Amino acid sequence: MNFSALDGRRIGVWGLGRETLSLIDQLRRRLPAARVTVIVDDQPVDLARARDLAGPDVTVASGDDLAAALLTCDVVVRSPGVSIYGPAATAVREAGIPLTTATALWMAEDRARPAIAITGTKGKSTTSLLTAHLARASGLGVELAGNVGRPALDLLDEAPADLYVIELSSYQTADLAQGARVVVLTNLYSEHLPWHGSFEAYFHDKLRLATLPGVETVVASGRDRGLDDALSATTAAVNRFGVPGGYDLTERGIVDGDRLVLARADLPLPGDHNALNVCAALEALRAFGIAEPPLPEALRGFRPLPHRLEVIGESGGLTWVNDSISTTPESTVAGLDSFSGAASLTLIAGGLDRGQDFAGLGRVLAQRAIRLITLRDTGPKLAAAASEAGLPADLIASAATVEEAVAVARRESTSGATVLLSPAGASQPHFKDFEARGEAFREAVLHPSRAGSGA
Repeated sequence: MNFSALDGRRIGVWGLGRETLSLIDQLRRRLPAARVTVIVDDQPVDLARARDLAGPDVTVASGDDLAAALLTCDVVVRSPGVSIYGPAATAVREAGIPLTTATALWMAEDRARPAIAITGTKGKSTTSLLTAHLARASGLGVELAGNVGRPALDLLDEAPADLYVIELSSYQTADLAQGARVVVLTNLYSEHLPWHGSFEAYFHDKLRLATLPGVETVVASGRDRGLDDALSATTAAVNRFGVPGGYDLTERGIVDGDRLVLARADLPLPGDHNALNVCAALEALRAFGIAEPPLPEALRGFRPLPHRLEVIGESGGLTWVNDSISTTPESTVAGLDSFSGAASLTLIAGGLDRGQDFAGLGRVLAQRAIRLITLRDTGPKLAAAASEAGLPADLIASAATVEEAVAVARRESTSGATVLLSPAGASQPHFKDFEARGEAFREAVLHPSRAGSGA
């Protein structure tokens, strides 16, 4: 189903977010015959604000009332944060009512054919930015949309592009019906389990992107063996990066066979995981038939997103780094590896408890004698894993808030150390999102006298 198929139908817009607000705007301007009802569940909502954004027809419902409201619609377009596994979503599907997302509507448009869709547990945003940046350096007109960049439906207002780079979360791939010409899978490990219900469902929802109609080539990490095995049955061609035969990372830098493509000194971001993101972007362009731009010149001026190994600066004899985006133990280990040359390291970590295994992160902390300052809620589990792995007790501390953690780091860290906020856990319920957590960290570092008492 594409966007124009909504004309004249009763459309339930389920949830108010960036994507669905873009949808409402497009419906009102382009499909005036569509009848729109915005349905929000019993989460706290400012009705006056909701009606200001979405119009007067806003329904607040919960429990059986939520399903009943949805079942009055011909089509339900959900916000990505709305799980397809809940009872109301199940009722919608069982009634035969199409359940989709705004991004899926755009992906079904003819103009979406020249697209590279990028997903993965971590690295998808950086890989998307790199892919778009390098494609522009090759002379193409590029639009970046999805989780990073613009809401996909906003692209209806623009002239067709040479290439669309679309970042997709597992929330969007779970019921996507149309694929992109090239699909990139950066990696897969445990994440978003409350939404999906299990790791198996999460893994399935991510991988289904590679099996959708329209997919010609899948670009996948050759270093993720589980990912490698899972793609063995795909009918699309599979190009692997991070291994010989594709763009690979060696001690010299990024290579393509025997050819040195980009020396380590010219890499735009710290850490091997970010170098592999460059490999993924280059492999995606090759799969699409786009010539490799001149390197390293093409990467000059590249700017990463904030909250991703973002060096805030030096203060109090310490270097402060904001990696609030890291919500899994694996991504935190990658962040620590990015500063393997630091004289000493202090890690601030802890977040929503989603049943993660901290044993591997604990071993890294112990092996490298990294000072640990824990935050709620997973702080005690992380501290226990580090202690069990052999990290001395005098290198472990706890803090109730980010501000307190920064104060402890100032007091306890060795002069010249790098202090890394890389939480290995989601931000809720103590922060709205990882951006808010990162901003609290930045404020505490740069303006300690003004720092509040945030979580």
